[in-house]
Amino acid sequence: MPIFSVVATPIGNLEDITLRALDVLRNVDLILCEDTRVTKRLLDRHDIRQPTLSYHAHSKISRTADIIRQLREGKNIALVSDAGTPGISDPGAELVKRIRQELAEELKSGSVKIETIPGPSALTAALSIAGVPCADFTFLGFLPHKKGRETLFKEIAASDRTMVFYESPHRIMKTLQKLEEQRAGSLEPGGRGEKQEEGRKKDQKIVTVCRELTKVFEEVVSGSATEVKKYFDGHPDKVRGEFVVIVSAHK
Repeated sequence: MPIFSVVATPIGNLEDITLRALDVLRNVDLILCEDTRVTKRLLDRHDIRQPTLSYHAHSKISRTADIIRQLREGKNIALVSDAGTPGISDPGAELVKRIRQELAEELKSGSVKIETIPGPSALTAALSIAGVPCADFTFLGFLPHKKGRETLFKEIAASDRTMVFYESPHRIMKTLQKLEEQRAGSLEPGGRGEKQEEGRKKDQKIVTVCRELTKVFEEVVSGSATEVKKYFDGHPDKVRGEFVVIVSAHK
């Protein structure tokens, strides 16, 4: 029975991979990678020599068809992303969808299997060390660059739920600026009396930025949007790597 294995890989530290994941990667016929150069570092670290093939957001339909053909022929295939769990803000989700559509009968009969090999995820890693309410949260993935972006910031500011999203180093400062603006715009204008201060505290959001997770310079910065932005304004050398941003209600 051919198996399509969705394999979680480290988000930074190459030691953060399960024994089961290593066993699967050592024994499949083909490893699909978001970027073969990135995956090669992980495979070399663990002395894995299986063939690799790139599969990313711009892969042609013919490549998807070829992957499905190989599964029909009995090949075992693993899917990995550059970091973390494939399918989470990742083009692998579309491939799994196509396999489920094209091989629906085979999956139903049990002649083909899709399995998950769970492991690291930047989303859960960040929430685990943020110290914010996370029994009920909304994950937004990467925010859109243009269309719908402004609307999302308004939703984040208004939500009672913890909101989590990914951000790149090229956009993190603009994002913090937007969060600061939305927080300020949500307050009623007027004097500085007790009523306004009470409303300010109630409305205040806590912004937690997690960067370089599992790496040597892992860091968590938490406070108001203004405080967090001020921190990174003063430490431009730390505006690098991938960011997980968590916006939660005032503690």
